[in-house]
Amino acid sequence: MIQVNAIGDTCPIPVIKTKKAIEGLGGSGVVKTLVDNEIAVQNLAKMAKQKGYGVQSEKLSEGKYEVTMLVGVADDAAESTTQESAATGEECGEQTSCMPDGRRKDTVVVISSDRMGEGDDELGKVLMKGFIYALTEQEQLPQTMLFYNGGAKLTCEESPTLEDLKSLEAQGVEILICGTCLNYYGLTERLQVGSVSNMYAIAEKLTQAGHIIKP
Repeated sequence: MIQVNAIGDTCPIPVIKTKKAIEGLGGSGVVKTLVDNEIAVQNLAKMAKQKGYGVQSEKLSEGKYEVTMLVGVADDAAESTTQESAATGEECGEQTSCMPDGRRKDTVVVISSDRMGEGDDELGKVLMKGFIYALTEQEQLPQTMLFYNGGAKLTCEESPTLEDLKSLEAQGVEILICGTCLNYYGLTERLQVGSVSNMYAIAEKLTQAGHIIKP
């Protein structure tokens, strides 16, 4: 049995920590994950449904939940908990949208801002950091990442996502940054990852892409 402490971790870190723990089981066993919110519980239940694991959850106290996953346990308990996880996943609906989706080849990820979504700017920056970190944990990495306008800032000094982007580049992900954008923001000399590109090359990558993701 492996115990995972994900108290205080934001999405998608509880899922990623649990996934890594499951990989360490060697094929079968039990993983118990502690989280501090119901959305994390629902995200873990959805992962169990996708992978065919048994899952149970329990509220231990206010702001503390334990999610138990049964991996490779071929008995009635595992079957019943897998059915429970499927029901939980259906109830989660759109609330679990931060779960990693399907893996696709020839994928281009487009980052046009240093924040994700509209609303609170600080929350948007946290979400973008979480999204790029989640990319590093995917089984199938994107082929190319394009950064332009405000997104170019994420590739420069003092970027909170810099280490994750360097990790992606080291694993073969092509990272291209709009040179005009770097020049506009006065960041040309502060670039730390990827290669300076131009709008023709960016347009070419987009038109030839099998799939385009724009968070």
